[in-house]
Amino acid sequence: MIRRILALALALAVAASPGAAQTAQQLFSAKPRPTAHAPQPIGGHSRGCIAGAVQLPENGPTWQAMRLSRNHHWGHPDTIALVERLSRQAAGLGWAGLYVGDIGQARGGPAPGHASHQLGLDVDIWMLPPARLDLSRAERESLSSISVRSADQRSVNRNWTQTHHALIEAAARDPAVERIFVTAPVKLRMCADAPGRNRPWLAKIRPWWGHDTHFHVRLQCPAGARGCVNPDPLPAGDGCAEAVWWVTEALEPPDPNAPPTPPRQPLTLADLPPQCAQVLNAR
Repeated sequence: MIRRILALALALAVAASPGAAQTAQQLFSAKPRPTAHAPQPIGGHSRGCIAGAVQLPENGPTWQAMRLSRNHHWGHPDTIALVERLSRQAAGLGWAGLYVGDIGQARGGPAPGHASHQLGLDVDIWMLPPARLDLSRAERESLSSISVRSADQRSVNRNWTQTHHALIEAAARDPAVERIFVTAPVKLRMCADAPGRNRPWLAKIRPWWGHDTHFHVRLQCPAGARGCVNPDPLPAGDGCAEAVWWVTEALEPPDPNAPPTPPRQPLTLADLPPQCAQVLNAR
């Protein structure tokens, strides 16, 4: 109880400080370096932070980190290990490796362009098969990934390959992975191409908007990370039948008479776990 009171008092003190008018995204984006703690994700993937994050090296034997100017390649060691593991599998499948997009900020928290990626346990993997792994910093800023979704958003296009399938399946079969977000046509195509009926790994592959140029891998909370909150369990089944909604009803024009959706308010520091104020203000 005393610890809760102290944590609440700290959060209130921070809220009353001159920086209280800033959003949590502004506050965490201003921290270019991690804290000097043991790695510890705090809170949930969409409302949290991370102490002691580590940085994915810009270059590896089977990967390159992209968009270096964002400084979004910080994460939990489990995430860095997953990138190394999955990139080796990509090389085994015939790609040069992986182009790795955003992981998270140096202290986590809300990041530009993302609703999640706050714990250092999310990583975006480009759909573009690397042609080479010696891109310059400038090339990593200008090169774009490829979309694997058709123009009508209902199927995959000619950029989709069996190697994409094999790579995403390998990620889904990894015990550290909690779920993977893809564009809905990818989910449906993988459902159609996966043989047999015992396909529990398919349940991890979830349709979501905006994932036609990359797939988003989310890791489980690490063992012993008591302050880390996993998402709700995945629904029963492989999710294939439910995915049809995304390429049918979800694409219908919105009801012009429906009331407008209120804009989502940006998160403040008070919306995050109290410990995130300590992470933010640590030297």
